[in-house]
Amino acid sequence: MKLTNKKIVVTGVSSGIGAETARALRARGAIVIGMDRNEPSLSLDGFIQADLSHPEAIDEAVRQLPEHIDGLCNIAGVPGTADPRLVAYVNYLGLRHLCAATLPRINEGGSIVNVTSILGAQWPQRLDLHKELARIEGFFQGQAWLAQHPVPPESCYQYFKEALIVWTYLQAQPWFMETSVRMNSVAPGPVFTPILGDFVSMLGQERVDADAHRMKRPAYADEVAVAIAFLCADESRWINGINLPVDGGLASTYI
Repeated sequence: MKLTNKKIVVTGVSSGIGAETARALRARGAIVIGMDRNEPSLSLDGFIQADLSHPEAIDEAVRQLPEHIDGLCNIAGVPGTADPRLVAYVNYLGLRHLCAATLPRINEGGSIVNVTSILGAQWPQRLDLHKELARIEGFFQGQAWLAQHPVPPESCYQYFKEALIVWTYLQAQPWFMETSVRMNSVAPGPVFTPILGDFVSMLGQERVDADAHRMKRPAYADEVAVAIAFLCADESRWINGINLPVDGGLASTYI
């Protein structure tokens, strides 16, 4: 993968997939700037501490970035066991805000990669709602729309992963045509990370047991990280607007 001297921002860099993505990128020559609420415990080329649930904090973090970068990997996220408003803000509204605020700094040929989930696979069932929300620009305008279209707390994680998949599909090509910056998403299945237990609690043991025979094991974080790194590399320069499952074939068992 051709990543030498590419400046790439990785959110959620302090643990799990974010930390492994930073390692994968740096091992291939990239310059990695981490962004997270928590201090990292790995070597980086720069770090910005930020709460990605608030647009003002996001704007301040973006102001601290270099004038020109080559990529943004949106890996920060909270599980469905968190406050539903926090799930909406970090996993969707804040992520969109960060993308829009960072886009003018991304060089032509650069890349944005969003981490979704196989739990977002039911987006076609709510496509009209997701398209309507995707057309709402701005963090606070999105808040207002969600206040009028409340999401049940028990399904908020899946809902906003669905919404992120749809937004990535819809926004990728206009931005690529205008700026030559690509945007794709990666949809992991279960992953051995610090929040795997939260997903078990969120889904319930019955669902977990039902899925267990469909896969060999959960993924290791580094197995997801290399797919993210590939979508930042020159070799993927003509891949745009896709949602790539990285789940050991789990999604295919539902066909």
